[in-house]
Amino acid sequence: MILVTGGTGLIGAHLLYELAQKHERLRAAIRPTSDIDQVRKVFGYYSNNAEADILFEKIEWVQADINNIPALEEAFRGVEYVYHCAALISFDPSDEKKLRKINIEGTANIVNLCISNKIKKLCYVSSVAAIGSEVNAKEVTETAKWNPEGDHNDYAISKYGAEIEVWRGTQEGLDAVIVNPGIIIGPGFWDSGSGKIFKRIDKVLKYHFPKVSGFVGVNDVVRSMIQLMNSTIKNENYILISENLSFENVLKNTAEYLNKPAPSKQLKKWMITLGWIFQKIGSWFGAKREITRASIKGLYAETFYSNAKIKNDLNFQFTPVNEVLKETAAIYLKDH
Repeated sequence: MILVTGGTGLIGAHLLYELAQKHERLRAAIRPTSDIDQVRKVFGYYSNNAEADILFEKIEWVQADINNIPALEEAFRGVEYVYHCAALISFDPSDEKKLRKINIEGTANIVNLCISNKIKKLCYVSSVAAIGSEVNAKEVTETAKWNPEGDHNDYAISKYGAEIEVWRGTQEGLDAVIVNPGIIIGPGFWDSGSGKIFKRIDKVLKYHFPKVSGFVGVNDVVRSMIQLMNSTIKNENYILISENLSFENVLKNTAEYLNKPAPSKQLKKWMITLGWIFQKIGSWFGAKREITRASIKGLYAETFYSNAKIKNDLNFQFTPVNEVLKETAAIYLKDH
């Protein structure tokens, strides 16, 4: 039996689809408020309705929040392998306690239950945000050291803290692998993550920004996770990126695939700063903050990540980002 947490997210939904094609016994732990219809929709992107229904019915859905230990204990019954995808993604400073509770404490709960249930292997989905930085290095690798004094946002700190829990588990006898994806592109979740890119460009986005980062297709993330779990590799972490690209490049190509005008103006720092001021004022009255000092700085940062380790250890080949953008845009247009 395989257990997947976070099965109703972008990675989790695509992971369940891949696993359902290969396994009969599959369980997904979800929160009471989770929408499994979105997962079925993702299955329909890659199969006809009849096939998608058959695959979807293989999943045993159990209500088990990762901070609800009694419910998790039930979810772990008969399980041999665990994919831990569940996480809170937020860059609002007011969510710091929630990030720690869900990402760090929740992962600690998963690790503890993996140990007590003698789980054969755990795959934890982290982020490049939890990777350290290397001074004067051309590319960031898995060996980069985390600087606790660095300018990290609360999300990055929570993902790093979650990794510490996984490494603690390996010291207690748990076999585990950690994946650190870059910015993940894939269809089906148009109101969150990179899915917002397609929605905003569809409404005509005027501005781009020079940030450079690593991008990867969701199906490459899922394939690498499954290959790592099926391998003898243990107690290693892997950066998952296909290419390092500027957002200007990604936004312009996405606009082309959506048949929309490309963003032609560069976002100026003063514009972002003004937005930050208004959001900060709004936060006094309970509004969510998406713009922070760290995120303003990040919009103009250039970070290059290395994917050499996963390529060497698994002989893994990534799908070009433009191909992923084109396929995702085609699905977006069908959905809209």
